[in-house]
Amino acid sequence: MEVFSKGIHRALVPLDSNMENVAGVELVESASTYRMVTQMDLIKFLKGHEPELKHILNQTVHELSVVVEPVFGVTNHTKVIDAIKSMRAGSLNAVPIIESTNPTTEDHSLLVNGKGRKVIGTFSATDLRGCPVSQLQSFLPASVMEYTTSLLSVSANMAGSSPRELVICYGESRLGEVVDKLVANHVHRVWVVDRNWLLDGLVSLTDIIRVIRSSLLE
Repeated sequence: MEVFSKGIHRALVPLDSNMENVAGVELVESASTYRMVTQMDLIKFLKGHEPELKHILNQTVHELSVVVEPVFGVTNHTKVIDAIKSMRAGSLNAVPIIESTNPTTEDHSLLVNGKGRKVIGTFSATDLRGCPVSQLQSFLPASVMEYTTSLLSVSANMAGSSPRELVICYGESRLGEVVDKLVANHVHRVWVVDRNWLLDGLVSLTDIIRVIRSSLLE
């Protein structure tokens, strides 16, 4: 859990190693067979042991101080190419799509602080990886909302599923409820909003693993 609590999304785990006196998270000898384990694998494992974790899963995300802020996002008028550049510069895998307060004067080419602003979508690197290069090139000058509502809807229809819903929770949501949403939607983060859908922060797999690990070590 230590590795994943520090923001590592996936790790190779040796299956037949005879390691002894391992320091921290480093491997001191090689193994012939490894398995890739992800943060989501660990979350699903912990979910399978929910009865033992009730003392922490029944607490709210605000009580656990697991909500991260500030959260930077892009506006609904941001072009796909500008969103990609901003995410790369900020080393971000996903950003919330924020409703623009002033479409004519706001700079849509830059990341904006989403705190207290209405979140209406998500733009992520996963969405980009699922798009054929030829189609992605044609969408670069389009807005992120046009991209997410059109291309992703087409992909969902081809897969026989419904378009992806925006995954959110509230500050008073129990951690167990947030874990359920993460697993059910297979996402790595949940936007935390108030009852008017104004952004408060986010809760990620890393944050959840960190707080559960800390609780188990107490």
